[in-house]
Amino acid sequence: MAKSVRFDSQLESHLERAARTLGISQSELIREAVAKRCGEVLGPSLVEKLAPVIGCIKTSGGRARHTGVAFRRAMARKRAR
Repeated sequence: MAKSVRFDSQLESHLERAARTLGISQSELIREAVAKRCGEVLGPSLVEKLAPVIGCIKTSGGRARHTGVAFRRAMARKRAR
């Protein structure tokens, strides 16, 4: 999606020089900068935060095996009201 932004002359000059130095287009430099800043502002997603621990714990299920049954019963009681 195309966006339009305005730069003052100094920022435009810096953009041109930086892109030329990196050997990439100005558009690519702008995309990278915006993506980096958005990542800083929004932070990692919950999945990214939990990735190191997801799947680390292995159990036989215990009471958790019955949560589906309990949920179905609770929903049936709620519908019966």
